[in-house]
Amino acid sequence: MSTRLTDLSAVARRWAADLDSWPVPLRFDADERWYARLAGDDDHEVWGLSWLPGQGTDLHDHGGCSGAFVVVAGALTEETVAGGRLRPHRLPAGTARRFGPRHVHQVTNRDPEPAVSVHVYRPALRRMTRYLLADGRLRVAEVAEAGVAW
Repeated sequence: MSTRLTDLSAVARRWAADLDSWPVPLRFDADERWYARLAGDDDHEVWGLSWLPGQGTDLHDHGGCSGAFVVVAGALTEETVAGGRLRPHRLPAGTARRFGPRHVHQVTNRDPEPAVSVHVYRPALRRMTRYLLADGRLRVAEVAEAGVAW
């Protein structure tokens, strides 16, 4: 894959188009959402994720990274904060989402079928902040560091 692609959703779509080219085999884990780093350089990094029904993330940001993700199979629900509450958006297979460095969201597989997604971050993901939404306000719950938390 070219590291010179500037459109992160295009990078995600290229990885999503050929799961057989992933350097690690896709798998599903009954205990937790599975993820693996597929590629990376100074410009960006690519992650593959699988989601069984009910699996999801906490409310989080990406430590100042911009990014994009594409739903490869199944459907995911992304919730973003608007007006002091979470607003859900169902994302079926084929949907791509781009986001800027201040994007806060949580993603969950609320459907009965497994889901697969590809995520791209620029620059490489080094930190994520997890949040609680209380009284309509985001409150920091934890700051997770690469190499420690994932």
